[in-house]
Amino acid sequence: MKGIEIKDLKKHIDNRGWLAEFFRPELIGSNKLGQVTITTAYPGIVKANHYHKRKNEWYCVIKGKMELVIKNNNTGERENIILSEDELKLIKISPNISHGFKNIGKDMLYLLMYIDEPFDPEDSDTFPDIVIE
Repeated sequence: MKGIEIKDLKKHIDNRGWLAEFFRPELIGSNKLGQVTITTAYPGIVKANHYHKRKNEWYCVIKGKMELVIKNNNTGERENIILSEDELKLIKISPNISHGFKNIGKDMLYLLMYIDEPFDPEDSDTFPDIVIE
């Protein structure tokens, strides 16, 4: 679907755990400083259900499993994507793509997010749109 990009990430694993580089400038195509956020969700919980008119967001599940539902607000095209810690993926969500996600795992979901513009409560650029319930 236009408006999203998916990139496979390399996970380096050893007896101590794992490491992966997420938001390197060459992966996201920008040197502009934004905001890195982590959010959690209990099993069965839905979050997001909004879109932005100017912000790009990148998602990466670092623990757990989620269903991401996206909708192109120009065409109405919808897509469901399953993301989990088992296959690290970096998902770019462009402006005017509604998105919501649900924890479909049995444990807490940990989602790492990069937003290319820091949150400003005076100009939040976040517009509600229910895409998943």
